[in-house]
Amino acid sequence: MDSNTPPAVLTIAGSDSSGGAGIQADLKTFTAFGCYGMSVITALTAQNTTGVQGVHPSPPDFIEKQIHSVLDDIEVQAIKTGMLFDADNTRAVARTLKAHYANRTLPPLVVDPVCVSTSGHTLLAPQAVAVLIEELFPLATLITPNKPEAELLLSQKDIPFKIETLEDMISASEKLLFLGSKAVLLKGGHVELTFPDVERLAAVRADVTVVREELLLDNMEILRAHEKDFATRPLVVDVLREAERTTLFVSPRIESKSTHGTGCTLAAAIASLLGKGQSVAEATRQGTSFTHVGIETAFPVGHGHGPLNHLHALTPRLVPPPTASNPHPLTRILIQSASQTWKDYVEHDFVKQLAQGTLPRECFLHFIKQDYLYLRYYARAYGLLVAKSATYSAIESATQTIINVINEVATHKTFCAQWGITEADLASTPESPSTTAYGAFLLDTGLQGDSAKLVMALAACLLGYGEVGLWLKKEAAQPGSWVKLEGNPYLRWIEDYSGEHYQGAVRLGLETIEALAVADPPNAQRFREWCAIWEKCTRLERGFWDASLKLL
Repeated sequence: MDSNTPPAVLTIAGSDSSGGAGIQADLKTFTAFGCYGMSVITALTAQNTTGVQGVHPSPPDFIEKQIHSVLDDIEVQAIKTGMLFDADNTRAVARTLKAHYANRTLPPLVVDPVCVSTSGHTLLAPQAVAVLIEELFPLATLITPNKPEAELLLSQKDIPFKIETLEDMISASEKLLFLGSKAVLLKGGHVELTFPDVERLAAVRADVTVVREELLLDNMEILRAHEKDFATRPLVVDVLREAERTTLFVSPRIESKSTHGTGCTLAAAIASLLGKGQSVAEATRQGTSFTHVGIETAFPVGHGHGPLNHLHALTPRLVPPPTASNPHPLTRILIQSASQTWKDYVEHDFVKQLAQGTLPRECFLHFIKQDYLYLRYYARAYGLLVAKSATYSAIESATQTIINVINEVATHKTFCAQWGITEADLASTPESPSTTAYGAFLLDTGLQGDSAKLVMALAACLLGYGEVGLWLKKEAAQPGSWVKLEGNPYLRWIEDYSGEHYQGAVRLGLETIEALAVADPPNAQRFREWCAIWEKCTRLERGFWDASLKLL
């Protein structure tokens, strides 16, 4: 297949007349992931958001004919099965796939063992469960049961099992793997968990990998301070069990009625990504994220459990729209894109020695003098941003930051006065190479014409110092903390950058860069430029502290 040709993905499932689940949800999802979707209809349903009013199954021989019609003509890169209705239809699907791929490799097959609808309507005859396990699971790359389905499947094999805890989910996924599929994704929507549950298990299971992209990660204190930390709230944990490893996909639980077709959508998303060559783990990561945002951005449909939003990814956005669980998507991406450099900056030895009160006086004075000189560049760069601003609100925002800088300069003067350094001493201090390099980069970026690039360049300093202040404040609150506040000559510095006034400036900075991404979403090249500027400024910030320590 040509790399520019969309992968062809086949769904074998029932039709949902209201469009939220079944083949309608699958085809929308295939399209959202850039795949060419095809369908084999196993049953017609009369249903809406309030429930299923009737089911009319397709005859088994007609299901076989549909599958042959597609596979004999079109090369399929992935297959997903959903509602199969009864034993005869399930057997027909398994038989036809085995026959067609008898002498060739079966493409990735995702089996969503649909048994019961959200409203409680039975969608798979009891006798079909055994056929599903014995004939279809051995062909599957992945099966995607939820809690009730997992318990039903295990009971069919005389393994009565109640899933109540995360440990139960891990154990159940391991037992389900023995039913024949290459991997199992046990969905956690019916099991309410919290982050301590995840931490407890991770502490004793070194073989378990935790993926928590929807939650705040390390070195994100500035975000934790200005948004809800969903790590303290109910979570959804999906457990992926493969032959050699177990992965937990952790996301905030969303209180929503827009959950119709969630399982169909997730399985279809994973099938799409497998068809594009992704691994099972990576396909699951992207699929769970897509489904999570789909629920969170859903719009009202019907009077019952409406569908999620399958359209949220149709307009390609490298920066997702802000949501309740992730109001600062651009900032998260920037931090993650330069995570090691950011960590080296935030947790620099200069910062650690300052926090312990052991930083040599000459190092701090070098820093404070150079920072005083640097802030002139910083304020001038914001002056350029004022000139580039086209609205009064943007002018006000940049101007307020200049005022914040002036206030910060006053803090520097106070610090220096405590150490016997006058304002005249500050003004006569020669710039260090690191100060000139950083300041010149800011002004050069500001003169290039793109205000967004200048915003990215300025953000690393503003947000970084806010992050350092909050990190030290958090560490100081820990029992037996390594941070020493009592008698620390640099306590005022720590309090200023963790304090309400500076954090108010951080809040304004966060709002500015997030609003920019919403109003003017970047294309791929522009986004790479943003990330590169952020990373460079983070390195320049780290170099600023390197220069102070090199006085030793």
